Order: sequence, then structure tokens, then C-alpha cells
Amino acid sequence: MSIQQIILASASPRRQELLTQIGVSFRVESQDIDETLRSGEAARDYVQRMADTKAESALHSLAEDSQRVVLAADTIVICDDEVMGKPANQADALRMLLQLSEREHHVLSAVTVATRSERYSAISDSSVYFRAIDPQEAERYWLSGEPAGKAGAYGIQGRAAVFVKHLVGSYSGVMGLPLFETAELLSRFDIHG
Repeated sequence: MSIQQIILASASPRRQELLTQIGVSFRVESQDIDETLRSGEAARDYVQRMADTKAESALHSLAEDSQRVVLAADTIVICDDEVMGKPANQADALRMLLQLSEREHHVLSAVTVATRSERYSAISDSSVYFRAIDPQEAERYWLSGEPAGKAGAYGIQGRAAVFVKHLVGSYSGVMGLPLFETAELLSRFDIHG
């Protein structure tokens, strides 16, 4: 087991849980960055830019001679070519959930692992198919508090698991940190769980 502690550039409890699951030691240093989607920006480019920007921000806060390893990630939901980030409010969350109802959507999770001198990145692309969700059920789900702060207004690891009829790809990627890709990137810095 690695004793080297990395910096996790995220306050996400799910990312913390997943890193703990694979035995990686970390310190949380969340980053406050501008998450605005640029006009005409492709979803893959956007999610990778967010992960890279979080990593850069965390590296910038380190001492000049630091060789600490930083891990940053970002996750988005895409349906009908719309990038669905975190819901702005209840109405936005209900709109997203009803749009995802009885449909397939994609979840992209980008991971960047970097030091001041090296950087590696990967993107996990998962396909998720939801069963039908009626408006009352979507509202009850919102009232649970779970959808707030989550891309696409849902957390697969919580109550929304009952919506998932079919998943192809990475369950942990849909949660917010694809463990296969993350472990591969960390191994390049000789960090193993």
C-alpha cells in the first residue's frame, strides 16, 4: 500500500469514498473554478478542461519545489446533446430528471493526475438507461436532498439507483471517479492502493 499522500482537488464525498475504497491516501483541497461551458465547446473537451483546470489550480497553490501528486476530476451528464451539470434549483432538477426518464444518456468523467512536471489524463464514457420516472417521483427524489450538487440531478450510489435499468461502462465513473482509469494514472506516479 502506498504511503504517499496525494492531493484530491475536490470536496466530493463520493470521490473521497472511492479513493478510500482503493486504499489511496489523500488530503482534500477543493478548488473554486469557473465551470462555465464555452460556446460551441464539445462535451469531452469541456469535462477534460474542468479536470485540468482543477488540477492546475491545486498545483498553483503548492510550493514551487513541491512534487506532490494532484488528482482532479469532473463529471457531466449528456442527454440530447445537452451538457447537464448540477441543477440550479428544484425546477431545473425536475426538468433534468424528466428528460432522462425512459431514455439513454451518457456520463463522462475526466480524471487528471499531475505534478508540476508531469500530467496524465483519461476520460470514462458510460451509457446509462433510466426507466420511466413520473413527475411526483422526481419531486420526491428532489425533496430527499440527494440531487442537489450532482451532475444530471442524480446520484447513482443513492436513491436514484432504482431509476437505472441498464448501465454500460463504469459504475464508479458515473459516481464521479472512474477507478480503473484513476488507478492506471496513479500507477504512473508509483502510487498504488
